[in-house]
Amino acid sequence: MNLSGLNPQQRQAVETTEGPLLLLAGAGSGKTRVITFRIAHLAKTLGIPPEGILAVTFTNKAAREMQERVAGLVGQEAARKMVISTFHSLAVRILKADIHRLGFKRNFSIYDAADQARLVRDLMQDLLPPGGKADPDPVLWQISSAKNRLIGPEDFSPISGNELSQITATVYPRYQKRLKAHNAVDFDDLLMLAVRLLQEYPDLLERYRQRFRYLMVDEYQDTNPVQYRMLRLLADGHRNLCVVGDDDQSIYGWRGADLGNILDFEKDFPGTTVIKLEQNYRSTGAILEAANAVILNNSRRKAKKLWSAGGRGALLELHRLENDDEEVRTIADWIQAERFRSKRPYRDFAILYRTNAQSRPFEEVLRYENIPYVLIGGQQ
Repeated sequence: MNLSGLNPQQRQAVETTEGPLLLLAGAGSGKTRVITFRIAHLAKTLGIPPEGILAVTFTNKAAREMQERVAGLVGQEAARKMVISTFHSLAVRILKADIHRLGFKRNFSIYDAADQARLVRDLMQDLLPPGGKADPDPVLWQISSAKNRLIGPEDFSPISGNELSQITATVYPRYQKRLKAHNAVDFDDLLMLAVRLLQEYPDLLERYRQRFRYLMVDEYQDTNPVQYRMLRLLADGHRNLCVVGDDDQSIYGWRGADLGNILDFEKDFPGTTVIKLEQNYRSTGAILEAANAVILNNSRRKAKKLWSAGGRGALLELHRLENDDEEVRTIADWIQAERFRSKRPYRDFAILYRTNAQSRPFEEVLRYENIPYVLIGGQQ
C-alpha cells in the first residue's frame, strides 16, 4: 500500500490501527482520504478480513463516496464485504436479523414522516376538546428528542405545567404501542431498538464485536447519545475505534448532537492516541488566519491551528452592509469591476450563501445586470 502521497500526520493516522484513535481533522485537511487509506491499509497491508471492517458516516451520499473510493484502492469484491454505511443503515442490518427477539416480525416497515404525523394526529384527537386542532409536529419532535437520548415511553417525564410535555407523555406510549401493533418502527426507533438488542442480548453483542474488529466513524462531533451508545457497545471489547471529527464544526446540537462525545473521547477511552490533521489543502494562508482567529473564541474546543503550504494569498475583505439589497448590489458591482480589472471570465466567480431563501435577491440582480449564473442546489 503506497502511502507516499500522505503528509506525516495523515500517514501516522493510517498506520495507527490498534486501540482508540481520535483524529482531530480541521476543514479541508483530507480526512476522507485518510479514512479510505486507513481502511485499505488494514485490508491490503495488514491482511484484516474485509468483513471485519466497519466504517460509519452520517449520509448515504458520504457512505457511497467512501465505498467508491475504498473500492478504487482494494477492489470491488473486497469493498463489498466491508460494511460502509450510515448509522441508520447499520441499525437496519442489525434489526432485520434479530428484531424478532423484541416481539416484531422480521418484515417490519419503517414509517416515514407523513405516516408518523397521521398516527400522532389520530392519537391526539382523543385528548383534545371537540373541535380542537391537533398539531403532531411538536409532539413528534419531543418523542424524537427522547429517543435520541435513549428515553423510552416508560421513562419519559413530563415537565410540570408544560402542556406540550404533558400531551407527549400521554401520546408517546400509545404511539409506540400502535407502531408495534402494525409491525412498524419509525426512523428514530432504528437506532434505539438496535441499541436495545445489543444491550439485552449478550450473545448478539458478542457476535457483532467478533465480526467488526475495526471501527471507524466520520463526523464524530455530530453523534448523539444513542449513536454514542451503539459505538461504545460495539467497541468496548477490542477498543479498535477510530473517530474522525472537528469540534469546531459541531453545529447540530439542536438536533441532538452531543459535543461532549468528541471532547470527552480520551476520558471515555483511556489510552487514546490523538492525531491532529491541521494542514489545509483547500484555502490560502490568509483565509486560514481569519478562520483560526474566529474559532479561537469557541468556549469548548480542543486546540488546533490550520495552516497551508500554498502561500498566504490575497487578503480578505470585510464589508458591513445594511440590508439584503445593499449586499447583492455590492457583490454584483464587485464582480463587474473585478472582471473588467483582471479580465476574468464569469466562471471564475462564485457566490456562497447560507440558506436557499437567500438566492432569490442574488438571482434578481444578476439577471438585471446580465450576469450569467448557474444555481447549484437551490430551489427551482
